[in-house]
Amino acid sequence: MIIPIKGKVKFPITLDAGTWIFDDRKIDLTTYFDTNHSEVDDNEEYTKNVGRFFDREIKEGAISPPTLKSERKFLKQKLLTGTFGIRFEPFLKNAEPLKEAKLLVLETDSDDVQIPLEDAYQLILAFSKEGKALKDDGPIHVIFSDGSNRNNPIKYVKGFRVE
Repeated sequence: MIIPIKGKVKFPITLDAGTWIFDDRKIDLTTYFDTNHSEVDDNEEYTKNVGRFFDREIKEGAISPPTLKSERKFLKQKLLTGTFGIRFEPFLKNAEPLKEAKLLVLETDSDDVQIPLEDAYQLILAFSKEGKALKDDGPIHVIFSDGSNRNNPIKYVKGFRVE
């Protein structure tokens, strides 16, 4: 299902939660709230990942060792059974809220939920639970970055409106 970001934004955009399972920015929600999260920018994280890959190529060579196949199988199994989310920040930044915007309104089936725009950047959008898309009460659930509502997330979110 397509989820719009609209309202007082320079670029109204649409999100497709079905594609996030393939996104490298996804986070494992089963362990995310149990660990400490320092702010790391995307460029720094990319550089670290490339460095790890390069180090591995130097140590193991470009030949596919048997462990690489088992790692792929493990990663595939994790995707099929995992509970995942993604940070809302890059999507909201891409939409470029206008200077006069102060609120993010989560449009749900029942009520609209208002969140101060400065807090909205820290939201986490859950899109998968135990390997299944959130079809019954989704397409996404919104969780606060501190995990305070992780057991009772905002459900039935159909869109975002910047006001």
